[in-house]
Amino acid sequence: MTGAPPTSEPQLGSTPVETVIAKHTAARLVWVGPILIALFGLLRGWDGVVGATIGVLVVGANFLIAGIMLSVALRISLAMYHAAALFGFFLRLGLLLGTMLLIVQFFDVDRLAFGISAVLAYIVSLILESVAVARGRERDLDWTS
Repeated sequence: MTGAPPTSEPQLGSTPVETVIAKHTAARLVWVGPILIALFGLLRGWDGVVGATIGVLVVGANFLIAGIMLSVALRISLAMYHAAALFGFFLRLGLLLGTMLLIVQFFDVDRLAFGISAVLAYIVSLILESVAVARGRERDLDWTS
C-alpha cells in the first residue's frame, strides 16, 4: 500500500476551512437578517428597517473578511495564521466600529436599530454556525466528516 495514512486534521492546501465557515456564518444572516429587519421595522418604522439592514450587511462583510484573512494567513505560515487570529479580531472589531461610526456620521440612520441588529446578528449567526458544526451538519469541511 502506498501513500500516507489518512488524517483527520486539515492539510495546508486543502479546503480553506476558515473561508467556508465564514461563508456559512454569513449565509445564516439570510435567516437572521429578515427577522431583525422585520422586528425593527415594527418597532421603529422605515428608519429601523434601514438601520437594521445596514447593521446586518456590515456583520456579513465582517464575517467574510475574517474568513478570507485567516485562509490567506494560513497559506503564508502557521505563525501568520496565529497572528491573524489574534490581532485580526481586534482589527476587524475596530473596522466594524469605525464603519458603524462613519455610517452614522454621514447618513441619517436609526442608531439603535443599527447597533442592536449588528450585535444580535453577530451573536446569533455565530451560535447557529457553532451548533451546525458541532452536530456535523457542515459536510463540506474536511475535518467534520
